[in-house]
Amino acid sequence: MNIDVDEMNRKLFEAIDPDTDYSVEDFESEFSSVSHTGGDLSDFKLGINFINKSNNEDPAFQTTGAAGFDFRANLPNEGEVIVIGPSGSGNNIAMVPTGLFFELPESIELQVRPRSGLAAKNGITVLNSPGTVDSDYRGEVKVILINHGNVDFVINNGDRIAQGVLSSVSNGQFVNLNKVNELNSSKRGSNGFGSTGVK
Repeated sequence: MNIDVDEMNRKLFEAIDPDTDYSVEDFESEFSSVSHTGGDLSDFKLGINFINKSNNEDPAFQTTGAAGFDFRANLPNEGEVIVIGPSGSGNNIAMVPTGLFFELPESIELQVRPRSGLAAKNGITVLNSPGTVDSDYRGEVKVILINHGNVDFVINNGDRIAQGVLSSVSNGQFVNLNKVNELNSSKRGSNGFGSTGVK
């Protein structure tokens, strides 16, 4: 049986949505003949469409265990750089273009996260970490970087500046926000901000 994995994924979320007539039983009946053994694993991978308008290499998972892929700076003009000033300079934040555009399934968000090496060695991190690319956004992904270090940080075309992590989300297609007058109690209650201590 030839399966469109994106369609199977969509039908699964439809099946667990209480506001649709399509049930889990309907899903199991429709896809009962699908075997999860044998065949090419790539046939069962979720496809994410993207456009790369930069001259940099396409984003890719560098290893099978990698959680994310790299975002590279898109600074196509010869000699073009971005200089992020040190902390306290008033010029320590920059929005860096990537030249990448994504079409995400409705159940997926693309998170923009810092690269650990840049953070540890240079004090460079993603300001709104993690940044969120919504499934209905079709514009260019731009990365907001902040320099917590004490010296200028120079970004050249093609530099790896952040990483993208795909994550499933419960969005408005599957969740209703219900306004109520009272919440059910819990053992924790309103305790927060370090209420459990550090040890």
